[in-house]
Amino acid sequence: MSLAAILVTMLQLALCSIAVATNSFPDFQLLNVNETLTGTKMFKPHGLSETDDHRGKWNLKLVHRDKLLSPNDSSTLHNHGRRFHARMQRDVKRVASLLRRLPGNGTHDGDAAYEVNDFGSDVVSGMDQGSGEYFVRIGVGSPPRSQYMVIDSGSDIVWVQCQPCNQCYRQSDPVFDPANSASFAGVSCGSSVCDRIENSGCNAGRYCRYEVMYGDGSYTKGTLALETLTFGRTVVKNVAIGCGHVNRGMFIGAAGLLGLGGGSMSLVGQLGGQTGGAFSYCLVSRGTDASGSLVFGRGAMPVGATWVPLLRNPRAPSFYYVGLSGLGVGGVRVPISEDVFRLTELGYGGVVMDTGTAVTRLPSSAYNPFRDAFITQTANLPRASKVSIFDTCYNLSGFVSVRVPTVSFYFSGGPVLTLPARNFLIPVDDMGTFCFAFAPSGSGLSIIGNIQQEGIQISFDGANGFVGFGPNVC
Repeated sequence: MSLAAILVTMLQLALCSIAVATNSFPDFQLLNVNETLTGTKMFKPHGLSETDDHRGKWNLKLVHRDKLLSPNDSSTLHNHGRRFHARMQRDVKRVASLLRRLPGNGTHDGDAAYEVNDFGSDVVSGMDQGSGEYFVRIGVGSPPRSQYMVIDSGSDIVWVQCQPCNQCYRQSDPVFDPANSASFAGVSCGSSVCDRIENSGCNAGRYCRYEVMYGDGSYTKGTLALETLTFGRTVVKNVAIGCGHVNRGMFIGAAGLLGLGGGSMSLVGQLGGQTGGAFSYCLVSRGTDASGSLVFGRGAMPVGATWVPLLRNPRAPSFYYVGLSGLGVGGVRVPISEDVFRLTELGYGGVVMDTGTAVTRLPSSAYNPFRDAFITQTANLPRASKVSIFDTCYNLSGFVSVRVPTVSFYFSGGPVLTLPARNFLIPVDDMGTFCFAFAPSGSGLSIIGNIQQEGIQISFDGANGFVGFGPNVC
């Protein structure tokens, strides 16, 4: 390519990751190795500021779990390799959890269906708190007590740990005490809300008892209640939440979980007409000191996004399925049958977008030719041994930057999402080992993980059944 063409390519990648026409994206791009490695070493944890409300949106900060680490926890704080391996261990459990919730893959986790302006918050990454990857901070109760909450696009329950806490994991904030909230109201056993929850029961003959079992062995058990949640200056009353008195699992650091799934028990489902089933998020890129965002409401839907239809699986209503037709490497579509990604009438297969899974998983029949195409086009780069779940790694120590082929998702109907290089070639230690950030799923399900979603504005228009990519980068 000429120097002018390279400059144009770099400008296009900096401005936007979306290419609508199948031949409008560049074949190669540059990965800045030094900058990426510096980001893994210069990590600065900090707290999460309050939410901002503007232009008719509820706008929350979204941060990665790394930012909640204590500065005194230097053994993990400054060791990217240790953080990475812990993240991959959680990721394997997360994928196993999702698979168990699907038809033919074990029992459902207990999430259920139920119904309850615009608003939002920053999102922080929670990579090393031992729980979900991304956190927001909201107020619970009256007066509001600020709590870190894991966001989960694959779950339909909102819950917090509650006093009296018979069994609780470690969290950053004091455990919520419903006795100090004027708006806390237990849901009665005969309520229609209680009837819509799987594994519900009666506590002392009065209040609705809930249990949510996650496929990785995590769980929360307690009393279902109606409570007030505060997002910045926006107050939302009578949100059905779980008040968990017995809790265990991968939620360490957070007070609970903010379910954003497609079912009516999720926060999105409960808000209903207040937000039009719409929300948008930007997941902060690893190794940066920035925060992402989580925004609810019709005002969050961007103009100029590339829209892809959402697919519904009645047997897994929590999940957001999209129609994927193929994969590309270096501007060339890899020969993979579209049937590999198809969601069947019986609810098998398909492609799920998930904030809780880090690494994109693909069926072996798609992953193998996809990986082989990438290896062929990176034959000039020195290889490294496999690391964790990754079988395609490179030794990039000593490189300032490297030229790598583009990686693209081809969606049904024509849109193409071309990823930034840092979203598919990631550092796994501090020494310059980078790996191709995809893995085989071991099943017919494909999952688009949060590493591949980082830095891209992603919007869900549940009312109209679409997911949008861009036009903004985060």
